[in-house]
Amino acid sequence: MKIRNAVITDLDRIMDIYAYARKFMAEHGNPTQWGPTNWPPRDLIEEDITREKSYVCLNDEDKVIGVFFYNYGKDVDPTYGDITDGTWLEDSPYAVVHRLAVDGSERGIGTFCLNWAFEKSGHVRIDTHGDNKVMQSLLTKLGFKHTGTVYVESDDMPRIAYEKIF
Repeated sequence: MKIRNAVITDLDRIMDIYAYARKFMAEHGNPTQWGPTNWPPRDLIEEDITREKSYVCLNDEDKVIGVFFYNYGKDVDPTYGDITDGTWLEDSPYAVVHRLAVDGSERGIGTFCLNWAFEKSGHVRIDTHGDNKVMQSLLTKLGFKHTGTVYVESDDMPRIAYEKIF
């Protein structure tokens, strides 16, 4: 597997992966995270691609099998400025990963993407819905620490915040 910036010609494939992810989440006890709003919207993903913040994971045949948003810097996610029920582990520049989704064709795609983000930055923050037990399990397995609760702009549902640092 490998990671590269998404390009506009990946957009239809990316949207197919998000559709698969919504269906998978609904079937695994998490119907409300992305399902009711058909999240994420196509125009947001186009913007991510244009801003060079959207990344795709490719298999050995160069087929797009995963997608995620990645950004790095000081306070790159304003949502993370207000954390409740805990605190961030460190206040240094960090990477944020959002909208991680895979097509289910291979095992380990999510792990590969998150490990790439961590190796690139050494400090990653991420959040997930309380019903997303699959993501919570993956983050715990990869050594992320539960740090508190954050709220995102897309809805008023609390998100479980995680962080991993060197």
